[in-house]
Amino acid sequence: MYIAIVLFAIITFIVFYKAGNQFYRVYQNIRLGKPEKIGGDSAKRWRNVLLIAFGQQKMFKKPIPAFLHLFIYTAFLLTQIELLEILVDGFFGVHRFFAQYLGGFYTFIIGMIEVLSALALVATISFLVRRNILKVKRFWKAEMTTWPRLDANIILLAELTLIFAILAMNSADSVLQGIDPEHYHSTGKLPISSWLGPALMSSWSHDWLAWVERIGWWLHVLVVYGFIVYLPYSKHLHIFLAFPNSWFSRLRPRGQMSNMPEITHEVRSMLGIPQDEILAVSGEASTEFGAKDIGQLSWKNLLDAYTCTECGRCTAVCPANLTGKKLSPRKILMDIRDRTEEVSAKLHSGDKKYISKEKLNENVILDASNFDDGRSLFDLIAPEEIFACTACNACVEACPVLIDPLEPILQMRRYQILMESKGPADWVPMFNALESGGAVWQVPDSRSHWTELVEK
Repeated sequence: MYIAIVLFAIITFIVFYKAGNQFYRVYQNIRLGKPEKIGGDSAKRWRNVLLIAFGQQKMFKKPIPAFLHLFIYTAFLLTQIELLEILVDGFFGVHRFFAQYLGGFYTFIIGMIEVLSALALVATISFLVRRNILKVKRFWKAEMTTWPRLDANIILLAELTLIFAILAMNSADSVLQGIDPEHYHSTGKLPISSWLGPALMSSWSHDWLAWVERIGWWLHVLVVYGFIVYLPYSKHLHIFLAFPNSWFSRLRPRGQMSNMPEITHEVRSMLGIPQDEILAVSGEASTEFGAKDIGQLSWKNLLDAYTCTECGRCTAVCPANLTGKKLSPRKILMDIRDRTEEVSAKLHSGDKKYISKEKLNENVILDASNFDDGRSLFDLIAPEEIFACTACNACVEACPVLIDPLEPILQMRRYQILMESKGPADWVPMFNALESGGAVWQVPDSRSHWTELVEK
């Protein structure tokens, strides 16, 4: 008994120490983005958290996968109650600690977990079939390479193992309650294990039943612990990040683009409009526009990238992608996340070869402010992708966790146009017309010429 308690305590400490470090690393990675103050109505933010993140409101635009996902999601939430009991049992060497105190309510909770686990079993098998046999198109796009597909299958197979462990543990326990009630507290009549156990295991010996119950118990623990450690490396990080991402989602109307204060300031000067007070107060003007790398994106853009579920709903509704263009909003987010991981790994290496030549000296230490590895987001994302975007916001509307893929696309596009004077060849006449006449149409007169005619 004491050996099992010590072993459980050691494993638990290692798992939570390892997972804690990895979650903190993700937090640090998100902070590599530039600061952005996000305010607004807190009531609307709580509404987003409750309806979008917790209630999965936007998932139900596709009812069948929504209900299947709901089965797994609710089973996951309720299973944490049983996990809490397992932690108590593991640390104190007891068995079903809550059963003796909660009575009928305990039966109800564990019964609900069993029912939802059975529904989750159906959902998990369905998702495996959809991904690997039916090969739903959005799961097999170009960006869904070996690892993203494997990542999804790993979690689904782990879910199957967890369901098997729960039902095996409860079924063996239900039979043991009749054989050895002194050590195995009554759980009441459970909807699945109370008939499954006697049907399959009634002729088994006490020792075999005890082994199956313990194997199911340890398998439950190890699958959950493995999931906790694996989560920071997986797209399933959205299970946690969907909540803060929904809270910090921008409350502005769909399609409203963020202004560049410096550009607004110059336009006001040209048109004789009173200057922008915010820029005048700060007294600062940026020398860079848009974003070349993750350091020029905001922390919210990086949070979006880590929250991405890789479901592909954004890409499935993107008109550019539907017409055969290279743009995939999902790929943009995946590339941002990959680049963030790449920068983070190089920063943690401390290697001075990643320090910008302009800031390199004997005493300087590598950090985000002097980092330069000669690469950028444009090494992962082609100009063809970002210029294919029509800014229609279909991807923003489709995302089930309120991610805004349009924002980084616009930021990268602004960098190329304003900092590198690049852009599609057929955009050049428009730029020239704007510069010379203040309008996108190539007409010989200025845009305000008609006002002069009216005055005459």
